[in-house]
Amino acid sequence: MRALSAQVLLEVWERGRAAPPVERALLLLAAASPETPVEELARESVGGRDARLLDLREETFGSRLVSLADCPACGERLETSFEVAEIRAEGAAEGPAEIRELTADGRELSFRLPNSLDLAALAAAGPGEDLRRLLLARCLLGALSPDEPAELELTDETVATIARRMAAADPQGEVELALACPACGHGWPAAFDILSFFWTELDAWARLLLREVHLLASTYHWRERDILELTPWRRRAYLELLGA
Repeated sequence: MRALSAQVLLEVWERGRAAPPVERALLLLAAASPETPVEELARESVGGRDARLLDLREETFGSRLVSLADCPACGERLETSFEVAEIRAEGAAEGPAEIRELTADGRELSFRLPNSLDLAALAAAGPGEDLRRLLLARCLLGALSPDEPAELELTDETVATIARRMAAADPQGEVELALACPACGHGWPAAFDILSFFWTELDAWARLLLREVHLLASTYHWRERDILELTPWRRRAYLELLGA
């Protein structure tokens, strides 16, 4: 995985502005890993994908993350900061979503880990559809016993068991932060989505950078590409000379 230049980051941001989240993730990873086919990136497990995004975010904006949240008990806005290493899961899956086996409800079943293609299918699901069963229908490969029917009828307990096994096998795919409100003392777990977090940061960075490019281009009549090739420090130095 390579670090992304300002020019490449802007191109990814421009292409992904109107794209759904799954496509944004693949745009970022494809830009950072041009040697890997997009189809291969799309088949990687969700946790494996998010581990790559976490590495890319650290390479792009540093290891420190700052997040805002509202306390569900009193409404207080709190800021929490943490290091990438603190949310990097041990044993995160890598490569294509692997096939796993388990025994549930007296059956020997096989399944693969969810990937970006599965998430895209869930996003396109109609209202009222059971997303967990829809995901399972895509990832469940069937029963290992030839005596089982092709179309398996699974109990809610079996569905929950498979979901737990998927989460345990792909821990980077479900990250939770333990938050505590300093105002009222309430504590709660909050899901952390690296894709949403990273893209929000990228959007703010891109808009600020475009304003800087506009000011420098208007003043010095430089081309956008020449301005983007400046280091952030030199760009800031020129802006300070202009009182910006």
